[in-house]
Amino acid sequence: MKLYDYPSAPNPRRVRVYLAEKGIEVEKVNVDILTGEHKTPEFLKKNINGQIPVLELDDGTCIAESVSICRYLEALHPQPPLFGATPLEIAHIDMHLRRIELQLFRAIGTSWVNGPVVAKAAPGRFKQIPEAKEQSDAATHAYYRRMDKELAQRSMLAGDSYTAADISAMCMIDFAEQMVGLAPAAELTHLQRWRQEVGARPSAQA
Repeated sequence: MKLYDYPSAPNPRRVRVYLAEKGIEVEKVNVDILTGEHKTPEFLKKNINGQIPVLELDDGTCIAESVSICRYLEALHPQPPLFGATPLEIAHIDMHLRRIELQLFRAIGTSWVNGPVVAKAAPGRFKQIPEAKEQSDAATHAYYRRMDKELAQRSMLAGDSYTAADISAMCMIDFAEQMVGLAPAAELTHLQRWRQEVGARPSAQA
């Protein structure tokens, strides 16, 4: 298998952290998204959306979308379970994953597209809308406050065990802090405690 990857992008990192947690070794192929390698005709044959990550199987079959890749690998390597072991755990983790992607990811993505890093690295690629960034910045901080309240009740996002929901949130919040300037406020002590715990896991360096 090959994982088409890019070091600083949050979605490929989700897969790398998952692989590290499972102890799975996969060949990694760097795709230079800054030069548009992910939009070339050759790469579009692997993923019509022109996005990474992509997992290419030995027979040439390609799986895109980070959570879909991880679910495929979970079926092959069910232990330790990162998507839950019982029907209730599976549903609960999936619920949190959906919330994280549809609310937190979307807000951070909007702020990134309309922010200074993109304006400098890819001038003219996107029509930037300052008002959209203002709204998404506020939505991101609102979601951080929500996470802080949730983490006051439990050690991890979907319960007391580390799961794929924690991987997804960690990767996106790290990206938001480093690349978008959207770090959680220091007074969100429960969220900060969680960040320290998940960030201290060896897999976080993958």
